Formats: sequence, C-alpha cells, structure tokens
Amino acid sequence: MLTAIYSNKDVSGLQTFLRDKFVVWASNGRSVEEIWNNFKDIVYESIERFVPHKTLRKNSDPEYYNKEIKRLKSKVTKAYNRRKLAVHCTEKWRQLSKQLLAAKKSAHEAFFKSTLSKEGKCWSDFYKNVKSVKEIWKIFPLSRTVTDGSLQAR
Repeated sequence: MLTAIYSNKDVSGLQTFLRDKFVVWASNGRSVEEIWNNFKDIVYESIERFVPHKTLRKNSDPEYYNKEIKRLKSKVTKAYNRRKLAVHCTEKWRQLSKQLLAAKKSAHEAFFKSTLSKEGKCWSDFYKNVKSVKEIWKIFPLSRTVTDGSLQAR
C-alpha cells in the first residue's frame, strides 16, 4: 500500500506547477462539475508528481512480542552485524540470541495460556495462532533430524 509523505514535498515545484495549470483550469470549463473535475485532476497530478510516496509493509512480528523482545531483537541484529570484528562480539551475539529465543518462548507460552483462559472465543483465537505458526513453518521448513537436542533448518 502506498502512502504519501507530505512533510517531504517539493514546495517550489508544486507552486510553479499550480501557477502554470491555473490559467488552463480557470479558462476551461462550461459547468461547475467540469471545473471541479479539472481542479481534482490538477490536484491529484500535483500530489503524484511533487509528494514522495512510500510502500507500507505489514508488521511481521507476532502479536505477543512485547517491548523486551523487540529490544532484544534489535540488540541481536546489531551484535550480528558486529560479529566479524572480534571473537567477543561473536560470543555476545550468541548469548543475546539465546536470551531472545528464551524470551520469545516464554512470551509465546504466556500468550497461549492467556488465550486458552478466555471463555467463549478462546478456541477461535487459539486456532488462528496455530494457523499463523503453520504458515511460518511453511516458509522456514525444518528437517526431521535432531542434532544437539534441537531441530536444524534445511
């Protein structure tokens, strides 16, 4: 989905464009509806040309991620980018990764417990979460071999 970033608009270009189009807009049109449609076309064209747009992405984080997990996630990313600098950076990255996995697991379990403790609508929420987990597993399939007590990605 595209959205306009009005704070980064090209004001001088927009002004000259509207000045140039004003003469054409004011002279064209026999009825109010025709004048209005010409005006809308000019405004839409000016927005398209002089206001930058960006594509919005859906947040890929699950709903149970809290502030701590998001903070740890950014720390892991930074440590991952610095890991080639020295051995202690690699160790810090591994340590932070383990903390992140533990925090994700505990948050996921707490989310499941709170979902199942609800009355009435708990099963639909539960199966919605199971479906999202299945979709993640389709994207990142795991092999059936177990090494060091954990599943390995293919």
